[in-house]
Amino acid sequence: MLDVTVIEDPEAAAVSLDPIRARLLAELAAGPASAAMLAGKVELPRQKVNYHLKALERHGLVELAGERRKGNVTERLMRATAASYVISPLALAAVQPDPDRFRDQLSARWLLALGARLVRDVGSLITGAAKARQRLATYALDGEVRFASAADRAAFIQELTAGVSALIRKYDAPDTEEGRDHRIVVAVHPTLKPTGDAARPASEPHE
Repeated sequence: MLDVTVIEDPEAAAVSLDPIRARLLAELAAGPASAAMLAGKVELPRQKVNYHLKALERHGLVELAGERRKGNVTERLMRATAASYVISPLALAAVQPDPDRFRDQLSARWLLALGARLVRDVGSLITGAAKARQRLATYALDGEVRFASAADRAAFIQELTAGVSALIRKYDAPDTEEGRDHRIVVAVHPTLKPTGDAARPASEPHE
């Protein structure tokens, strides 16, 4: 089972968003189970559960983990293909965010568009690498910082921009034919509170 996988197909995305099927995915992420075993947990007839499982299986969201005999019946044990799923903007290709339409480093919506492109691109790279049976070279840095004031935050962003820009200028080799382009995304945003509520709204006019 994969830790996380990206759903790119629109039909698979629609299947995964069905509340009952999403519940079944969550149950099967915890371990293999049959339609009969799941029926009691989701309070549906076994035949109805089996119908939903077949839909999930057709789209590669669940897979056969094994079989077991129970009386005169052979039960199929199914499992989720991943512990969690992310829906790629490719599932809504016609209306997917395009960060190239506008560039505003202080816009939260532009940050959201960048994040969506990150999900789309990395998801496609993972799919391609899996088919080619190759490893995908990526790197991510995640951390938190508490700024004492808005002025400190602005100074941090200024230094961050200067530092990353200097590194790009130092290592960028656009004329190297054997090189490979890499995208760099750096984001700064308020941390969500543990309750799930958004952080205190910023006073800036951008959103």
